[in-house]
Amino acid sequence: MTAFESLLAFQRQTEALSSIAERLGWDQETVMPRGATEQRAEEMAAIEGVLHERRTDPRISEWLDRAEARDEKEQRILELIGREHRRAARVPARLATELARQTSLSQGIWAEARANDAPDDFMPVLNDVLMLKREEAAALADGGDLYDALLEDYEPGATQAEIAALFDAMRPRLVALREDVLGADHQPQALSGHFAQETQLRLARTCATAFGYDWSRGRMDLAVHPFSSGRWQDSRITTRVVETDPFNCLYSTIHEVGHSSYELGIDDDYAFTPLGRGVSMGVHESQSRIYENQIGRGRALTSWLYQRMNDAFGGLSIADADAFYGTVNKVTPGFIRTEADEVQYNLHIMLRFDLERQLISGRLDTEDLVEAWNARFLNDFGVAVDRPANGVLQDVHWAVGLFGYFPTYALGNVYAGCLNAAMRGDLPDLDASLTKGAADPAVEWLRENVQRHGGLYAPRQLIELAIGGEVSEEPLLNYLETKFGEIYRL
Repeated sequence: MTAFESLLAFQRQTEALSSIAERLGWDQETVMPRGATEQRAEEMAAIEGVLHERRTDPRISEWLDRAEARDEKEQRILELIGREHRRAARVPARLATELARQTSLSQGIWAEARANDAPDDFMPVLNDVLMLKREEAAALADGGDLYDALLEDYEPGATQAEIAALFDAMRPRLVALREDVLGADHQPQALSGHFAQETQLRLARTCATAFGYDWSRGRMDLAVHPFSSGRWQDSRITTRVVETDPFNCLYSTIHEVGHSSYELGIDDDYAFTPLGRGVSMGVHESQSRIYENQIGRGRALTSWLYQRMNDAFGGLSIADADAFYGTVNKVTPGFIRTEADEVQYNLHIMLRFDLERQLISGRLDTEDLVEAWNARFLNDFGVAVDRPANGVLQDVHWAVGLFGYFPTYALGNVYAGCLNAAMRGDLPDLDASLTKGAADPAVEWLRENVQRHGGLYAPRQLIELAIGGEVSEEPLLNYLETKFGEIYRL
C-alpha cells in the first residue's frame, strides 16, 4: 500500500474505536445501571488509553511525511489527521486516561447532585476535572492562551478574543429587544395543562419524522440532559419530559434531530475518515438551532404543530394557531438555558463563556462558582436563582470536561441566522410545505449546502460557501427583531 493508504487504514480503526467510546457514553447517559459508574469510568479510561496510543503512534508522522494527496479531499484528510496527531502528542497518556476516568465519574456525581440540589456534593469533583483541564490546556497551548487551546477542540480556528468581540456586538441589541418585549402591552398566553409522558413521546417521534429523521439508523431515548450521539449508520437522539411543559420535550427532540441529521447526512464515502464527522460544534449547533428555531418555531411549522397537539392532548388552552405561534415563542425570564427563548438564549451562553474563561485562567475557583454564577445571573437577567438545579448545576458540560464548548452554541445561532437568510432566498415557497408538516425542502437544502460536506472545509469556510458571502451576526439579530417585533406588536 502507499503511505496514504496505510495511514487511511490505520485511521479507519481509530475512528471505529472512537465510535465505540461514544456509544459507551450514550449508554451511560441513557440505560446504564446507576451502580455501574465506577466500572464505566475504568472502561472509558481503558479505551481512551488505546485511542491516545493510536493517535500518538510515531508511524503517523512517517506516513504523513510520505503521503501524497491526489485531490482536495485527500489533502484535507492529511491536514485533519496531522492536526489531531500533533494535539494528541502534546498530552501525556496518563493525563488523557485520567481525564476520561474522572469525567465519567463526574457525570454520575453531577446527575445525583442536580437531582438533590446539592452543589457541595459536586464541587470537589468538578475541581478535580478543572485541574486536569487546566493541565491539558497548558500542554496543548505550548505557551499560548489556555482557553484558546481548549476552544480549538470545538471550533477550530476561533479565538476567545474574536468570540468576545462578537458577543460585545450582539449584547446591546439583544438586551434592548428583551426590554422592549418584556415591557410590551401585548403578551402571548402561556400554555397550561397536564401533558402525559407517553403522549409527548409519541408526538416527539412525529416531529422527528417530519424533519426527516432516519429511524432505520437512529433511535430516541430519555436522558437527564438531551444530547445526540453517533455517526455514519448509527446516530441516536435523546429527549426529556416535563409533564407541565410539552415544548421542553418537543423542541429538545427537534434540536437533537438537527445534530443527528447532520451526522447522517454526511457523504457516505467519508465514513471512518476525519471527513466523516461534523466539522465543528458551531456548525453542528447551526443545524440543531435552525431546525429548532427558524424552522421549528416559525409560524408555518407551528400552525401544523398546533393541530397535532390539539389532537394528541384532546384540546389546548390556546385558542388558535396564531395565538399558539405567540405561545411557542413567548419570552419569559427563566433559569434554564435549554428552555430559553431565542431572545435570551445567547445571553445565557455569554454568562457561561465568561465564567468558564475565569475558571480556566485561575481567576475563579470552584469553591466560589455558585456565588459567582448567582451574582452574574441576577445582574444579567434580573432574577435571583432559586435553587442550584436551576443555576450552576443545570448543565452537564463542565462535569464532563467540555470547557470551550459553550460559545459554540451562540456561534451556531449566528451561523443559523446566515443560513436561514440564504435558504429563504433559495426557497421562497418553503412555508407552504412547512404548514403541512413537511420540512423536506429545508432539510434537503441544508444537507446539500452544509451537511454532506462533513469535515471537508474549515467551519467558517463551509458556512460562507453555503451562503455565498461573509458570516455576520446581522442576519440573526435582524431576524430576531423582526420576528419578535411582530409577535409582541412593537
